[in-house]
Amino acid sequence: MSQEKLSEFVTAQATELGVPGVAVGVLLDGQEIYASHGVTNLGNPLPVDEKTLFPLASVSKTFTATALMRLVAEGKVDLDAPVRAYVPELILADEEAAARITVLNLLNHTAGLDWNVIDDGEGDRSLAGLVAKLPQLPLIAPPGARASYSQAGYNLAGRIIEKITGLPFEQAMASLVLEPVGLADTVYGLSEVMVRKFAVGHNRGDDGELRAARPWGAFKEGARGDNPGGGLASSVSDLLRWARFQLGDGEGVLPASALRRMRERTIELRASTLGDGFGICWFLHDLDGLQGIGHGGSGNGQFAELLIVPERDFAVVSLANAGPDGYPFNQSVVRWALEHCLGIVEEPAEPVPYDQGQAQQVVGHYEIDAMNLDIVTEGTRLTLAVGIKPEIREASDEEMPPDYPAAAIGFLPSDGDGDGDEYIVTEGGLRGQRGYFSRDANGVVTGVDLAGRLFSRVSDPS
Repeated sequence: MSQEKLSEFVTAQATELGVPGVAVGVLLDGQEIYASHGVTNLGNPLPVDEKTLFPLASVSKTFTATALMRLVAEGKVDLDAPVRAYVPELILADEEAAARITVLNLLNHTAGLDWNVIDDGEGDRSLAGLVAKLPQLPLIAPPGARASYSQAGYNLAGRIIEKITGLPFEQAMASLVLEPVGLADTVYGLSEVMVRKFAVGHNRGDDGELRAARPWGAFKEGARGDNPGGGLASSVSDLLRWARFQLGDGEGVLPASALRRMRERTIELRASTLGDGFGICWFLHDLDGLQGIGHGGSGNGQFAELLIVPERDFAVVSLANAGPDGYPFNQSVVRWALEHCLGIVEEPAEPVPYDQGQAQQVVGHYEIDAMNLDIVTEGTRLTLAVGIKPEIREASDEEMPPDYPAAAIGFLPSDGDGDGDEYIVTEGGLRGQRGYFSRDANGVVTGVDLAGRLFSRVSDPS
């Protein structure tokens, strides 16, 4: 694959989707190939390049997990130990769950914690402060029962790192991982970002116009409690360095066996666009018989994607500074790179024709702690709309990303083992996302999984 062909594709896709600035990197046969397009900021434009910093959002979790695995390798943390062994002050809504949750439950999203504690900008916004707020967080399943993606779980894992090292999380990460791996442009906090070239996020309004996203990160400055789960900023060049590290021998930071252990399946994921299962942090993908490990991130008008194929020493990174169009841009880059570098072609899933009876069973209002999800049927169209809860949006003194408007979804064919409850979004900013509906013993739909998160059904249509 040539740099010219990659640049042609990146430019065409960014132009078609209207993304102001993108940066892409590919690691192939030991060589790094970069392609960038557009500008850092529509209001104050600078050209994007491989050194431009973007918020990584949840790709940050791969760094947090690797640091914890270094502490495991050093005998300072036991993956199977209860979190309370390291954070004895942990209190949750359910005492039994608080006593049982292990470190591994946090790292593979099986703790049963809901998605996130909303940062209200008040009180202690450190990791210790976040732990103090955890009793407010709903629990969606017993520990170990199922995977459901939780930001709060990773932020709690960051508190373990603080407790073990005796350092603020950011300093601990610098000494455990960032400095020894040589990631000089992978940083926490605006004070570090602003002395480097950085990309500003943009959100597309109802009028179709792109506007600068505020705040710059997913949370406004000062919310250190979200740093383990989503606080890093980095560049495409640093992320390919990170991919090389994950493919290597640990470089004296931790044993290669610890890196390989992170790729081993710890739990299955059903009908998820994000992967077929979790390792330790990594989403695992079956790519035509090859294993892929990856992670994505979405912030305020920013999207990040990292995919590594260890057996082929291959990696692709894509960063984009517009919502919601940055997500389909990144996905298209990953698909293109897999096809043109490894010959892997992903066949799109095709939904079955609309069925009124099946549609009526899933119509309703669903929630997680921070977001609402509504499924509606009208005529021969079944739609899914998801967004931040209005009361949270109204109480905030800052802008938040726009909601995803109603978009068509379709059920996927049953594979013989399944029950026909898997679906795919067929349009809009979430196009291509897959998920499934959960049912109780009586066959009644109780929840829907989207983006690896369980939204519980709150009400039927009435």
